[in-house]
Amino acid sequence: MGADAAAFDPVLFDLDGTLTDPGPGITRSIGHSLETYGRPVPPDSELRACIGPPLQESFRRFLGADADDAAVERHIEAYRDRYREIGIYECEVIPEIEGVLAELAESGLTLRVVTSKPTVFAREVVEHFGLARWFAGIHGSELDGTRADKQALLAHVVACESLDAKRCAMIGDRHHDVVGAITNGITPVGVLWGYGDREELEAAGAARVARYPLELLDFLSAPATV
Repeated sequence: MGADAAAFDPVLFDLDGTLTDPGPGITRSIGHSLETYGRPVPPDSELRACIGPPLQESFRRFLGADADDAAVERHIEAYRDRYREIGIYECEVIPEIEGVLAELAESGLTLRVVTSKPTVFAREVVEHFGLARWFAGIHGSELDGTRADKQALLAHVVACESLDAKRCAMIGDRHHDVVGAITNGITPVGVLWGYGDREELEAAGAARVARYPLELLDFLSAPATV
C-alpha cells in the first residue's frame, strides 16, 4: 500500500487498548489510590472500564458526592505515585500490531499517537516498548488534565500539525475515540481487541470496526464515510 494510493494519511492511533494492553498497571494503580484514601475498590470489570477515559472522569464517578476538584486531584496523585514507578511497565504490546505499524510506515504513511494519557507517560510507554520508530509524533494530555478530552486533543493535533481532517483516520477502542474523531471531521475506525465492544463503537458512529490488527491494512486502503 503506497502513500499515494492510501485513503487516509496521516493515521492517528490511540494508545491504551489499541497499541498496548495496559490493564494491570492502570487497574492496580486505581485500586492503590482508592485504598490509600480508605475507599472500597470496585470489581475488576468496573476498573477495566476506566481504561481509555480521562482519569478525572473515572475518579469523579468513584468518589460520587465527594468528588470535588481537590479530592479528585489527591486520588490522581496517589494513582501516579504507583503508576509512574510500577504500573507504567505492567503493560503488553498488542499481538500483531507491530507488523501492522511497520507495513503502514514502510508504505510511506505518517503515523501519530493521540492519547488521553499524559504525554510524559505516553512517550515513556511508546519508547520503552519499542514502538517509537514508527511514529512521527506522540500527542497526549497535560498532567493537569488539559486536553484529556479526546475531542479537544484531536482539535489541537489537527491545528498544531496543520492536518487535513478529511484525510485523517483515528484508530481507537473506546467511544471517546470515535466521538472525538467525528466531532473533528476525522474518520473513526474502532478496534475490538481493546476495552470497548462492537455495540459501544458502532453506537458512537465508528465507520468501520476491526476484529484484529491485520484488518486495519484493508480498512485504511479504502475510503469510508462517517
